[in-house]
Amino acid sequence: MNTIYAREDDLGADEYIDVVAKSGLNRPITDRARIEQMLKQANLILTARQDGKLVGFARSLTDFCFCCYLSDLAVDKACQGQGIGRRLIEETRVAAGGPRTTTLLLSAPTAMTFYEGIKMPKADNCFLYRRQA
Repeated sequence: MNTIYAREDDLGADEYIDVVAKSGLNRPITDRARIEQMLKQANLILTARQDGKLVGFARSLTDFCFCCYLSDLAVDKACQGQGIGRRLIEETRVAAGGPRTTTLLLSAPTAMTFYEGIKMPKADNCFLYRRQA
């Protein structure tokens, strides 16, 4: 299947919610207003489409020259194993400024093996305040 990758900063909530539900990513998809705000405030969204249908996306916040936080990486479970997630990360890194920009993400516990499998470097110097709601 041919997959088309593109930057789509105006990704709609319906498509986002559909792929999140089909991917297993834990996001507040029952809170549409929150999803809409998440999409509106992101400044870098890369998508993967097959026959025009959204099958994956990477949603990030970046300054395009120093840092990029890849907040969401989701691929429909029916399309996982095709290299889509890896390619979305690569496309994000390029769009965010290439090798001069640090790209970081926080992995869901169930996705750790994916990131290890694609040999994404692991950091040991991360600190965070966890979301309360």
